[in-house]
Amino acid sequence: MKLKIKALSEKIGRDIPYPFYATEGSAGMDLAACIDTPLTVKPGERVAVPTGIAVGLPSSEYVGLVFARSSLGLKKGITLPNAVGVIDSDYRGEILVAITNISREDYTINPGERIAQLVIMPVCVAQIEITNELEHTQRGGGGFGSTGK
Repeated sequence: MKLKIKALSEKIGRDIPYPFYATEGSAGMDLAACIDTPLTVKPGERVAVPTGIAVGLPSSEYVGLVFARSSLGLKKGITLPNAVGVIDSDYRGEILVAITNISREDYTINPGERIAQLVIMPVCVAQIEITNELEHTQRGGGGFGSTGK
C-alpha cells in the first residue's frame, strides 16, 4: 500500500522529519510537532499540535488512526483526549494531534518532537440493516463487568 504524504511546511524534511517507522517492526509511524517554538502544556490543558503534513490514503478501504506514544503517556502523562484520532480517507487537511496533559506538571513540546503515532488500517464499511430484532446471544445486553463473574 502506498501512502502519499504532502509537506505543508518548508520545515518538513529539513528541520522536522516526515512520518517514519522507528523500527522494522513498528506498526505506527512517528508524527512530529511542526511548531516554531516550544509549546508548554499545563496540567489538564488540551492543545492541537500541528504536524505540518497531510496524507492521501489510497481509497475508502483505509483509515489513518492517530495514537498516543506510550512512552509519553506513561512517563509524562501526555496523551490524546479523544483516545484515538481518526483520519478519514477523504480528508486532505493538515493532521493535527490533540494532546492533553493528565500529569500534575507542565510539559513542554519541542519543535520536531515525536508526539504521536499514525497507524494505517483497513476499513470494513458496514451495510446497515434497520431491524426490530437482534439475534440472541449468551451475553445478551450484559454490559460493564457482566462477563467477569
